[in-house]
Amino acid sequence: MTHRSTRRTVLLATGAATLAIGCSKYGDEDDSGSSPSVNASGGQELAKTSDIPVGGGRIFKDEKVVVTQPEKGEFKAFSAVCTHQGCTVSAVADGTINCPCHGSRFKVADGSVAKGPAPKPLAEQQIKVEGNSINLA
Repeated sequence: MTHRSTRRTVLLATGAATLAIGCSKYGDEDDSGSSPSVNASGGQELAKTSDIPVGGGRIFKDEKVVVTQPEKGEFKAFSAVCTHQGCTVSAVADGTINCPCHGSRFKVADGSVAKGPAPKPLAEQQIKVEGNSINLA
């Protein structure tokens, strides 16, 4: 039995090919067009320790990570994806990591929920502090 191509099969095949092309990996370059810095142990450098304020933090949107410094010299990292509906957090202020979508706030010290509607804390992420560099582990 032979199968004849129909308009539907051609459109499905074309759509699948387009999806495959659209799913190729991007993001190996930063905004300057250069590759991200990688340290000797293989982790990508996110920031210098001096870039993270004590009692605050900094969001790395491309990596979907937020790095905080709750106490001088103590660095933590959490997912930058809110546990409520998956929005990316947008600010770190007054001791909390803040989501713009529905007002959830998370504590910079441990990622726990300071104000809902988020049901769970931000997931902890692994970083390594080497000298004055903060690297993804």
